[in-house]
Amino acid sequence: MDQTQPTVLVVGAGLSGLVAARELQRRGADVVVLESAERVGGRAMAVTTALGSRVDLGGQWIGSDHHRITALAEELGLDTYPMHSKGLPRLVSGGREVRAVSPSVLPAALALAGLEVLTRTGATGRWNDATVDAWLRRVPGRTARRLLEVIALISWTADLDRFSVHAMSELVRRQGGLRTILSTTNGAQDSLLVEGAGTLVERLAAELGSRVLTGQRVIAIARDDDGVTVHTASRELRGARAIVTVPPPVAGRIEHHPPLPPERAALERDTSMGSVYKAIAVYDRPFWRERGSGELLVLDDPGRAVFDTTPPGGPGHLCTLVGGPEARALDDLDPAERRRTLLGPLVAHLGPAVLEPADWQEKAWHRDEHAGGGYVALPAPGTTAGIPPVSHLPAGTVHWAGSETAEDHPGYLEGAIDAGERAAREVAAALGDRISPDPPGG
Repeated sequence: MDQTQPTVLVVGAGLSGLVAARELQRRGADVVVLESAERVGGRAMAVTTALGSRVDLGGQWIGSDHHRITALAEELGLDTYPMHSKGLPRLVSGGREVRAVSPSVLPAALALAGLEVLTRTGATGRWNDATVDAWLRRVPGRTARRLLEVIALISWTADLDRFSVHAMSELVRRQGGLRTILSTTNGAQDSLLVEGAGTLVERLAAELGSRVLTGQRVIAIARDDDGVTVHTASRELRGARAIVTVPPPVAGRIEHHPPLPPERAALERDTSMGSVYKAIAVYDRPFWRERGSGELLVLDDPGRAVFDTTPPGGPGHLCTLVGGPEARALDDLDPAERRRTLLGPLVAHLGPAVLEPADWQEKAWHRDEHAGGGYVALPAPGTTAGIPPVSHLPAGTVHWAGSETAEDHPGYLEGAIDAGERAAREVAAALGDRISPDPPGG
């Protein structure tokens, strides 16, 4: 390391950490990124399928107003493509399709409309002890309740009896509103990257080269007036500043000297990661389009959302998401059983070919010890530290990033970039004239 440059130690090689590291390296800092896993990416992860396409097993969608990730993808030479969608997903309950305008669905639509109005007022604090599960029990009609339950499980991956109405409403506000969160075209699931969002983080890491160290779990951080000392199981590193970018519940495994301020300690103590399972079935072509849309919301157990994420020219990609305790229930099945459980009921709607994918890629994020779960850290009912916007006030020489701390689109890839850029600006300001205040061309 060049000791004439101030060293910044970044904990976590996810999108937020890599963005922060690159920004500071461009300003003239000597950056080291420490990642506990043997791969980079955090909650982003792309793999190559048997047919040569790239699929994301982690975060993947680019919203219509996600300008940071769109610009970064263009800069790094990645190609975006729009989601294939025909509007509302097909609803499946009891193995049969249910019309979205049927009487059994109407109470769900009214409940969502009421939630949207409530969310816009920003006056939901009195419901911080009330759980989403309890709110759902007040909705009339079994089909309507189940529809709302599945929407909530897929959207926030929380155990709904441990997720407050207030936390849900604040996430909705910060993530652009219910219409945006639930929409594909012109919404939060507007487009994708041909090469995968995981490729984006791989290219960021490649730019940083040997500055990124994998297999380095940070176990302790000591801070003082002159800087920080970061300890892993195998090394000790000294820096002028540190940025911790991993999710708060995962960051809670790090020992701090002196202890963290109460607000930050509460954030790490009172939040937990969601449970989510994701699978991609790969086919020679998107044959389901001959029978209509491949976008479904399945209310039968396990409740799940199915998306047509096929790139231009194929091959066909069907993406399945299962959230909350229903995602954990799939852990008891072997891969073949999970595939049969998830694809078998789709035959009546997409055709028998759905049972014969050329490849099947899957990941249970709640079983990933490094990410801790997905998509985002969730506050326990009755607590406040994890309600967005999450505080990112530095603890002396230690700064915070990660998607949870974003002012804009927390929980999304867009939010991860926002937080990484903000943390880099904070550190640059703290280091003063020891580095450039702006990156080249900034």
